[in-house]
Amino acid sequence: MKSIVREFSTLIGILLAFFFIIISIHIGGGTLKSFFDLPAALIVIGGTYALTAACFSIPELLNAQKVIGKTIFYHGEDLSTAAKKALELAEAARKKGLLGLQSQTGLFKHNNFLERGVNMIVDGTPHEEVERIMLQEIGAMVDRHLRSSSILRKSAEISPAMGLIATLIGLIQMLGALSDPSTIGAAMAVALLGTFYGAALSYMLFQPLATKLERNSKQEVLIMRMYTKTATSIGKKENPRRLEILLNSILPPAKRVKYFL
Repeated sequence: MKSIVREFSTLIGILLAFFFIIISIHIGGGTLKSFFDLPAALIVIGGTYALTAACFSIPELLNAQKVIGKTIFYHGEDLSTAAKKALELAEAARKKGLLGLQSQTGLFKHNNFLERGVNMIVDGTPHEEVERIMLQEIGAMVDRHLRSSSILRKSAEISPAMGLIATLIGLIQMLGALSDPSTIGAAMAVALLGTFYGAALSYMLFQPLATKLERNSKQEVLIMRMYTKTATSIGKKENPRRLEILLNSILPPAKRVKYFL
């Protein structure tokens, strides 16, 4: 149950926020229909996506969609568990040699990044080159995540502004039709709901997703750094006890391991 909540915490949190708003509307005696206005939605939602697209390239936007989708359903490795697996792999390499690792695929198949590093070491690639390649891959991943996060942050900036534009349009329409009371309600709906839509998109969708993406990226980088040190340590044929010290120097205090102690 805990793993399910952790894996879907982002989706659960966003849905709960909208659920509380819906419940509050019903408690106040309102209806959801009164909170839907097509012109306001077109201005805010359509305008936000259009202006965000104007700030970035199409490939960047398409890649961001994939990254954001993974963010919503992200389930990263536990740091302590990853460290223990790394030390177990290093110990196996120490006892059985590099070629012996080929029969221990269960120790590194769970992570593609670690698997690529171990395969390079087994193939005889110098550990300096393995480290350089793995660090380059980490940098490329961070760059992808930063671009996706910046897209979400930009959308969070634009949506309230589009809400303000919808509000101004509604007010202008209302003031221009004061002689016809029947049109005032529709214009007022555009004015007020535009601000509501803009705030909801920014603070209940885009900003939480950007924050979660940045948090996930930091954790993924930490794990990849541990696996980089693991692969290079195996390539150097170092004592796994030294690797334990290195990994614990990276891990936060609450996640440090005592594998050989």
